[in-house]
Amino acid sequence: MAIKKYLKILYDHQIFEIQSYGGISRYFYEIMNYSKNNDSLKYELSLKFSNNNYLMNDELFNNSIKKLSPYKEFLPTINFKGKGKLNNLFKNLRLINSNFVDNESFSKNNLKLGNYDLFHPTYYNDYFLNYLGNKPFILTIHDMIHEIYPQYFPINDDISVKKKRLAKLSSKIIAVSNNTKKDIVKILGINEDKIMVIYHGTSLNIDKNITKYLDKEFLKDIPDRYLLYVGNRDSYKNFYFFITSIYEILKKDNDLKLVCAGGNYFTKAELQIFENLKIKNKIIHFSINDNSLTYLYKNAIAFIFPSLCEGFGISILEAFACGCPIILCNSSCFPEIAQDAALYFEPNKSESLILEIEKILKNNTLREKLVLKGFLRLQDFSWEKTYMKTKKAYEDICKKVI
Repeated sequence: MAIKKYLKILYDHQIFEIQSYGGISRYFYEIMNYSKNNDSLKYELSLKFSNNNYLMNDELFNNSIKKLSPYKEFLPTINFKGKGKLNNLFKNLRLINSNFVDNESFSKNNLKLGNYDLFHPTYYNDYFLNYLGNKPFILTIHDMIHEIYPQYFPINDDISVKKKRLAKLSSKIIAVSNNTKKDIVKILGINEDKIMVIYHGTSLNIDKNITKYLDKEFLKDIPDRYLLYVGNRDSYKNFYFFITSIYEILKKDNDLKLVCAGGNYFTKAELQIFENLKIKNKIIHFSINDNSLTYLYKNAIAFIFPSLCEGFGISILEAFACGCPIILCNSSCFPEIAQDAALYFEPNKSESLILEIEKILKNNTLREKLVLKGFLRLQDFSWEKTYMKTKKAYEDICKKVI
């Protein structure tokens, strides 16, 4: 078989249907973004409909895939149990009534056409196995949280089963940290030689003049002194522990607030907890984009990441890039990624978390040292490095196939 002048990678719809924002969709977006200017690597994304902000806000990218159509979300400002299923039903009805092909059918069709060298699924649904033919696929495993903390997921959740099946059948596995690689070997029984560790990068940049892009109302609502929490707040993210640990600090310091950036709006249960702890007026939620998130990191007293487990933790690099001191849970991949550029508290120990927060609040010199260490540590990470190592993995697999 003649060797082509370039490799063509096919990505599917999965994560861009699930996430509007998030580390996994950011990861795939950045890989494809770097591929756009590379003559030796081409890609195709099987996607028709998405509300993913990285794609929708990139005009050049959007044009290159012939304009994505957004989903209309069902009751976008209200959260309740079973909303995900209703959202899917709402999307499917819309697709049926508009005579458009849904994302999965579009992906299956591209798989069957076979106009690619390597397939890279963007999540763990194994629907594609019946359509690959003799084409290889590579799998990125972002974390092993479903396996480590199954109590936080529905009983009928099948991600762990599908992930294990795909891990066994894939040509190669990318793990996003050495900690995740260790978990894959231990839990899934995969030979470590099959696994390549490739770190993430960050897209935020403290040098960018972002104030001019921000809404005046947003800037007006930001408190002068605040601790920062970023992302989803459910299950293993450990938000309940975090709030019940720090509420006395918030109550004692009249000017100190907590800003929660991203994730869904506060639920009724969360608002009730804030009410019971008498800190409802101390906590603010902001919906975010890259510009507003950069500003929030840059001006926070500290970013606190109480999550029990992450595969990588892109938020760590975001905080480093924006000059924000970090307090992390001493578990999972966090010491591997942040090393000595963060403070650490022991998992689920309130007194340990409080101690580290008080250090940050009282010691500006410590804050400055952490910021400098964060900038230094950030030099080991970039999306360009992620892309180049991923490209090498693609090439290695396709050489074996050829």
